[in-house]
Amino acid sequence: MAHQIDRPLPGVAAPGSARVAELLSRADAELLAAQFSSEAWEQFSHAHLAAVRAGAAVVAATGRPSGRRGPRSVWEMLDAVAPELARWSAYFAGAASLRSAVDAGRFDAISPARAEQAVCAAEDFVDAARDLLDARADVVDDRSARMLTVRAS
Repeated sequence: MAHQIDRPLPGVAAPGSARVAELLSRADAELLAAQFSSEAWEQFSHAHLAAVRAGAAVVAATGRPSGRRGPRSVWEMLDAVAPELARWSAYFAGAASLRSAVDAGRFDAISPARAEQAVCAAEDFVDAARDLLDARADVVDDRSARMLTVRAS
């Protein structure tokens, strides 16, 4: 007697994962907040958070990298699970110190031009992350369509 089992790709969450959708929705909300903020530091902070959430969505969909290392930043994990986004992870990892400065109350650390650059980069990165997740979901869908046949013993 044959049974069919539907299995997603190892290490890739189901395309409609609620956690991934939630993170992408939160990234979109942060982008919207960045666009409507009047202060450069607020724009920058919201843009950076949008990028963090989009990166976390990719990591959540793919699975955390294994290893013995302790806590990692989302950018280190993103490099491991989605090397095609390495340029973006390097950009936002480099901006983490500015975000820390803003979080510490150094609002003058962000110029309006730098804030605008961060918002544009975050918009592009969120789109790139979403495109990557859509492409990976298509792979999962193709493989799911060819379900495995397993013989019962």
